[in-house]
Amino acid sequence: MARVVVDVMLKPEILDPQGQAIARKLPQMGYEGVVAVRQGKRFEVELEGPADDAALERVHKIAEALLANPVIENFEVRVL
Repeated sequence: MARVVVDVMLKPEILDPQGQAIARKLPQMGYEGVVAVRQGKRFEVELEGPADDAALERVHKIAEALLANPVIENFEVRVL
């Protein structure tokens, strides 16, 4: 069994209000020196068989179709 991770992040040019809210709150909580925060999503996909090129391509297609919005988000597929 293989486990593949899909990390999804907003594209840099897309406003991230949740990340901005976190960044504003950190100094109030005593965490200084944080310049910016971007929030994202992480998916762990378990597959039958090995994490070969075909399996990674299948997860890539799943990410494009369901896990990420390619218009506003970038994603990365990697073996865990």
